[in-house]
Amino acid sequence: MADEQQVNGAAQGEATEQQQQAFAIQRIYTKDVSFESPNAPEIFRKEWQPELGLDLNVKNTKLEDNTYEVVLKITATNKVAGEVAFLAEVHQAGIFTVADSLEEAQRAQLLGAFCPNILFPYARECLSSLVSRATFPQLNLAPVNFDAVFAQHVQQRQQQQAEQQQTDA
Repeated sequence: MADEQQVNGAAQGEATEQQQQAFAIQRIYTKDVSFESPNAPEIFRKEWQPELGLDLNVKNTKLEDNTYEVVLKITATNKVAGEVAFLAEVHQAGIFTVADSLEEAQRAQLLGAFCPNILFPYARECLSSLVSRATFPQLNLAPVNFDAVFAQHVQQRQQQQAEQQQTDA
């Protein structure tokens, strides 16, 4: 009985190790940062009623076998009375190991949703710091559901492919 438990325990340990090897974070880093305040100092004299525009973009590049760079790009444009108060952009990146044994759909989900979820807190903090250093009121971004964003992207691609097939037929 004790031998059976040791064998089962070893098998569970190997399965856990294989799952851990299926995905790993190698490095997280800030790839690019940009901040502009084109209407300073005049913008500081206006009543602060901001209109925030936010743009998110995720891009991944295969570096070598099983290794990918994922870049989350966040662009925040804040306008006051129609004038740009500031434009801040952060490219937060990570290098991730993703096993070839994963199905294509799983790999796409990892790179398109899971990795951006890991990168977002770093990008949010960097963006908030940039805005604060420029003496604008603090910018606190709400969490983003990258799983829902990714699912919407997949659905849009499927619709486009279906429309393309109808046009070709």
